[in-house]
Amino acid sequence: MQILFYILVIAQVAVGLYSLWDGFAWFQMVRRRLTSHAGFYTPATALICPCKGNERGLEENLLALTRFDYPNYEIYFTLATSLDPALKVIERVKAASQKTVHIVIAGPPTDSGEKVYNLQRAVEALPADKFEMLVFTDSDVRLPRTWLTKLIAPLSDGRIGATTAYRWIIPSGSGMESLASCFASAWNGAVATMLGKPSGNFCWGGGTAIRSKTFADVNVLEAWKGAVSDDFAMTYALESAGKPIIFCPECFAATLHPWTGAELLEFSNRQILITRIYSPRRWQFGAAAHLSYSLTLLYAVYVILYSMVDVDPWGQLLLLTLAIPLLAAMKGAMRTIAVSEAMPESKAKLQEWSWVCPVLAPLVPFLFSWNFIMSLLTKSIRWRGIRYELVTPNMTRILKR
Repeated sequence: MQILFYILVIAQVAVGLYSLWDGFAWFQMVRRRLTSHAGFYTPATALICPCKGNERGLEENLLALTRFDYPNYEIYFTLATSLDPALKVIERVKAASQKTVHIVIAGPPTDSGEKVYNLQRAVEALPADKFEMLVFTDSDVRLPRTWLTKLIAPLSDGRIGATTAYRWIIPSGSGMESLASCFASAWNGAVATMLGKPSGNFCWGGGTAIRSKTFADVNVLEAWKGAVSDDFAMTYALESAGKPIIFCPECFAATLHPWTGAELLEFSNRQILITRIYSPRRWQFGAAAHLSYSLTLLYAVYVILYSMVDVDPWGQLLLLTLAIPLLAAMKGAMRTIAVSEAMPESKAKLQEWSWVCPVLAPLVPFLFSWNFIMSLLTKSIRWRGIRYELVTPNMTRILKR
């Protein structure tokens, strides 16, 4: 029993040390990016934002899209139906904005995700040859004034296929709602650390910039047909064409709304199932990492308790086991420091919740393990009130509206 214990725990400590080193490399990458100048590359840009429902903070989020310091952009809000309550919010934002704001009513989808269909219709509604750049964002993030300039700047290098940001969930609420928000933040932070190396980067639908020509050349509209994941479908199109994706940590997007436990499970299960369907290699790597961590710790606890009951020496077993969550906590602390530097406009709120990643990082792999197990048991997800079956990356069945 103890031989297996030592094999599993020592192996996991070695993995933890490598992960910590990788986290330090990510930390350095973020700091390097933060010292880079945004430059003066400001091509004509269409900013496309799909909306659905009057979610918490929606008006403030959409108003932020009209206040970028970028000089040359127009906004396209896209919805499935004119009956959507978000439309009234958009109309107020349009009336208050000095930017040009367009509204695209896409209609209901038939064989793809509603968000993907809304994006397709919005791109098709753009005037030919007017915009050199396309930028996609979401309605549930709060973006600072410099965000658009910084996201587009690296694309002055014509070799780059796209740039991408990622969300950072800032906890809020109280009681169980606060706990769910904290777990959502720590869970999401673990994913953020995966971005940075060009070979592993993926487009995030809440913040991706791409040239109109590249978008057409890699045929993203075709990749979107039948898809439910706009970001993974775009990622696949760019990877197939050999176009690199650059992660911009200086463009982290704050997500501020509180979470319930049910919302956390639905969100995290959905993200991992989408990953299994659209990026099996990433899914396999993640499943191996998180399941091995969880199973090793559970087995170690069993061996320690067994040794205590059997009156065997157990102190050194405990100390060796504690190294595993300690390494995860150290990586979580580095993650927190880096993000607080990358998001100066949210620094006060981030400092208030600075304990979240270090404390919860050792527990997050258990949530991930649950997500990976659930992704093997179903191909069905619920997203914004619609239930889908993910048959293949290009085949989606709408089960219930």
